Amino acid sequence: MLKKLELYDAHHLHKHLIDPSVYPYVRYKAMNMDEYLFVTKQVIEKEQQGEVIMRVILDEQANPIGQIALYDMIGNSGFLGTWLGAPYHGKGYNRVAKETFFAELFYELGMESIFMKIRTTNEKSKRAALKLPYVEDITHSNALISQLVNATDVQYDVFEIRKDVYELFYPNTMEA
Repeated sequence: MLKKLELYDAHHLHKHLIDPSVYPYVRYKAMNMDEYLFVTKQVIEKEQQGEVIMRVILDEQANPIGQIALYDMIGNSGFLGTWLGAPYHGKGYNRVAKETFFAELFYELGMESIFMKIRTTNEKSKRAALKLPYVEDITHSNALISQLVNATDVQYDVFEIRKDVYELFYPNTMEA
């Protein structure tokens, strides 16, 4: 379902990310293949330096169909970013990818908190986030994070997934 980003994944992913319904939500954008290869190489280097954690979302045939990442990391927390190719929307890939990624972040990589920012106008994504029982809307309860996230013209609602709450639903079965 997930794998580490490799340079050759760019060829499969680029065709999905340039779709007009996907492109606005992609953090590491590129309109042409050469540019995307360069961006992909930079992201791989950022991961090696501990600045981002990036995984490729795969379909049942192991074809790259999107990405999920933790970025803007501070200490044991960071912001979640995810996108899927348009043909894969609404088919459950995003939820499975998140659950797999969260388990890796919390149980293998020692993260304590994951933040999600969703545009205030994106009702579909907000509803999807709130379907997850371990997600908390902190837009109004954490003024500092909300102010930081909303320091631009685009306004966001902010959600948090804390490890201690996540563990209530998905306990770490790997611990002794």
